[in-house]
Amino acid sequence: MPSALSLPPIRPPVWARSGHAQTLFGVWLPVAAPELQPDMNGLARGDGRGVTRFDVTLADGDRLATLEARPDFVAEGAWVVHLFHGLTGSSSSGYIRRAAERFRALGHIVVAVNHRGAGLGTGLARGMYHSGVAHDVRAALAAGRARHPDRRHLAIGYSLSGNALLLALGRDRADLPDAAIAVNPPVDLAGCVARLLRPANKLYDLNFVRGCVRLIEERVHLGLLPPQPRFGLHDTIRDFDERVTAPLAGFADADDYYTRCSARPWLTSIDVPTVILASRDDPMIDWRDAGEAPRSTSVGVHVMPHGGHMGYLARNGALGSKRWLEDALAMSFEHLATSIGEP
Repeated sequence: MPSALSLPPIRPPVWARSGHAQTLFGVWLPVAAPELQPDMNGLARGDGRGVTRFDVTLADGDRLATLEARPDFVAEGAWVVHLFHGLTGSSSSGYIRRAAERFRALGHIVVAVNHRGAGLGTGLARGMYHSGVAHDVRAALAAGRARHPDRRHLAIGYSLSGNALLLALGRDRADLPDAAIAVNPPVDLAGCVARLLRPANKLYDLNFVRGCVRLIEERVHLGLLPPQPRFGLHDTIRDFDERVTAPLAGFADADDYYTRCSARPWLTSIDVPTVILASRDDPMIDWRDAGEAPRSTSVGVHVMPHGGHMGYLARNGALGSKRWLEDALAMSFEHLATSIGEP
């Protein structure tokens, strides 16, 4: 990149100074951005506005439910912005809705992807998505390219999807976007899981396990999978990966999955202009995994002192807060677009 990206500092609210508070309040606070809902029969309104659903068929027959949202007025030189959610998320997640609203307001076309079985994709997939689904990310990007072959494409991956996106960029190096942003990506999966096993992080671990179990039970109920192992309160995300993720995804065990799907070793191979956003107080991910990793000159890493895991709440007045992340995404995009130049 020809110049360094400068992002505004985060002054956290007095009640969100810790990484845990940033993470939890980032989820709990109301989401003002509207839901992405397809128009009647999945068709856009006659004036060209609205949300259209289309499914991306994968090589094994599973499908990804995908929503394309057009702005009221498409800007000259508008990009297509692909949004990929994190573990147990969907296109209805608050961070996806906020990003969609921001980029639509800027005149860009937004494509929000539901991973296998997530959100609107319930019943469309036998397989489970995981941190290594770079092939699914690539398939979604290829479908977006086919729909908009004359536009440039930005991919934004959150958490789990951030790692999968970086794998696609550095390891697979095919069906790539023109630019990419990864938000709090767990580029060292074994290290991330080890942090989740700490007593202070039990709430997050339990939430992920419950969400993953719910996704797998839906497939069993629909007859897409045979009965799977049962999990209790003391089981961890590592137990789930060992007993469900690894065998369903073709890995020998959890360690094999973590080793083969961690993006950290591939950051040096990325040629696509890329921004990685991380925070020092992320309770789930050690910022040094990406912040101190060897990487190519195409990758810029920006580690903020506050933000937790995808919280990024900034002070607004005495006790209020505002969302910093969407400002950072818009600024990162502008920086990437400028570094690439005109098509």
